[in-house]
Amino acid sequence: MDYGEEKEMAEVIDVLRKSFPSLRLIGKRYTDTDRGPDGGYSQKWGEWFEKGYFTALEKLGPALVIGDAYIGCMRCAGEFEYWIGMFFPENTPVPDGYRCVDITPGDVGICWIYGRPDTGELYGQEAHDMCMARIKEAGWQIADEPWFFELYDCPRFTAPDAKGNVILDYGVYLKE
Repeated sequence: MDYGEEKEMAEVIDVLRKSFPSLRLIGKRYTDTDRGPDGGYSQKWGEWFEKGYFTALEKLGPALVIGDAYIGCMRCAGEFEYWIGMFFPENTPVPDGYRCVDITPGDVGICWIYGRPDTGELYGQEAHDMCMARIKEAGWQIADEPWFFELYDCPRFTAPDAKGNVILDYGVYLKE
């Protein structure tokens, strides 16, 4: 990087509180042992697109809550787990080769992170910390052992603006 060059950073441009109904997360579950050389799960996302894993989920019908957005969902309840998949109504049948977890209804705090998807600035600890600070500034308390999620909403995430930026929805379940 040029020292005279100013690097743009991702920023939270909106903070929302929403109520999610009971839902079923259908996808594939990964743990710390599945992390790639970059420390994340980007290679798993690449595998999903390369092998067409979303196709079977899309055939289940419209996903719940957020349309047909793909989801990266994580929590640490004993062991860290990272899921790639989609949210569906409870009791949705699970296709062969996939797993599910049922998530109880609850309020969520969602931050819209605006930035470039190709730099990594939308992901990782720094983006997480930025969002959690904004959730707390809103006066909301994070649930115990909460689910965190990245929603890749279309078109916010899939249609970059003139600067090449998109919006990633990053959320967390809240205490009631």
